[in-house]
Amino acid sequence: MSYSTIAISQRDAALLDRVASAIAQEQKTKGEELNPYLIITPMLWSVVTSADVEAAYASALAADNPNPGGDESVITDGMILSIVQASWPV
Repeated sequence: MSYSTIAISQRDAALLDRVASAIAQEQKTKGEELNPYLIITPMLWSVVTSADVEAAYASALAADNPNPGGDESVITDGMILSIVQASWPV
């Protein structure tokens, strides 16, 4: 795990948008009408500090991927969704 990778990934606009999209879909399935950006901060930190996401992001950076947070072959929607669901506020 690299704090540098985590710091870079938490500022990745494409990854932020993907996490917000996952939150919005989860809100819809739960019948909630909230703005996903109201809970994005804790969710984003849960995603970027997850070992599998951090490792995938670091690997993409090492391979000079220009868009690791937006590249679904690096961080899959399933990876994001599972972390969002597990981190959902009670």
